[in-house]
Amino acid sequence: MARFTLPRDLYFGRGAIDALKGFEGERAIVCVGGSSMKRFGFLDRVADNLREAGMEVEVFDGIEADPSVETVMRGADAMLEFQPDWIVALGGGSPIDAAKAMWIKYEYPDITFEGMCEVFGLPKLRKKARFCAVSSTSGTATEVTAFSIITDYSRGIKYPIADFEVTPDVAIVDPALAETMPPQLVAHTGMDAMTHAIEAYVSTAANDYTDPLALHAIRIIQEDLVDSYNGDMAKRDRMHNAQCLAGMAFSNALLGIVHSMAHKTGAAFADCGAHIIHGAANAMYLPKVIAFNAKDERAAARYGDIADFMKLGGTTVQEKVELLIAKLLSMSEALRIPRCIAEYGADGYPAAEGFVPESVFLERLPEIAANALEDACTGSNPRRIDREEMERLLKCCYYGTEVDF
Repeated sequence: MARFTLPRDLYFGRGAIDALKGFEGERAIVCVGGSSMKRFGFLDRVADNLREAGMEVEVFDGIEADPSVETVMRGADAMLEFQPDWIVALGGGSPIDAAKAMWIKYEYPDITFEGMCEVFGLPKLRKKARFCAVSSTSGTATEVTAFSIITDYSRGIKYPIADFEVTPDVAIVDPALAETMPPQLVAHTGMDAMTHAIEAYVSTAANDYTDPLALHAIRIIQEDLVDSYNGDMAKRDRMHNAQCLAGMAFSNALLGIVHSMAHKTGAAFADCGAHIIHGAANAMYLPKVIAFNAKDERAAARYGDIADFMKLGGTTVQEKVELLIAKLLSMSEALRIPRCIAEYGADGYPAAEGFVPESVFLERLPEIAANALEDACTGSNPRRIDREEMERLLKCCYYGTEVDF
């Protein structure tokens, strides 16, 4: 038996944010990140809509990119004091992910962070509050997923919380919010969405319900991402839907080792001043993982399906896989995303945050590989991988070398 779970309600299209006026409750806490949602007026609009619905509103702001365990605990404390019956998370993946974890701690004050990270092992939520996610970026799709990513900076590791209990009750996908994204955020979140869709389609948990969502998302992203990056707002609006479709797919079909590696490298070099942005990591690792996974016959056939759906050509499965990899690399080039970790932070890639020294990468490689193997996403990857292979694959991702194993 399998399960397919989505939010009960999804409001989409321009003006969808006004659906908040119809919510019923007494108190709502709005969880938000930096200043952009305030600067563009969306925070005030959310708060005003909730007040119009008759609720008392409190704002918990300042949630950082790649939210920390400490931020989660502070937010949960604020919720315990305010006692909301609605939690409304506004912004990109970071405030929504953080709010999901805060929600768990609010409902179960004695739970530890380690307890939250027990894969599909959470207790029942919604005893105190329901959850609404209002997405402003077009990539994570956390507004419709059973996942949250929280960073333990003391260990330099991102931990996925995975449980259908944290699937929001309501998702609001209003393209007006996505139109405020700067170009490089469009690039990174867009390739994150592409990775979600591709990994969902080849996952061992893929099924008849997730496949159409993944394939349709892939087609829209192929057609619209680069133009959205270059300022086409009609394409930007379609990308906001595409990333949500990809999220519906991967929340139910799960992911693979692209995300395992991205989770375990993103903050691993923070003490060196290097932060590998999640979407950029996915874009760099995805071609290498496809080459690795395609040694598995079923996975290769599934990648061939994707290439056919994208109308890339090719007659043999191997040709189709190679054309798919080439297409993804060309998209990353058009989006000014580096091809490998060694290029990250180099001239020509101004959005990269810091440079990862080779010596530090090699020193930390064994631990990173071990942590990636333990990541929640590894189990649904279509090809089994051991620690030695993970280290070799990560080296290919660092140097940009071919995968020949």
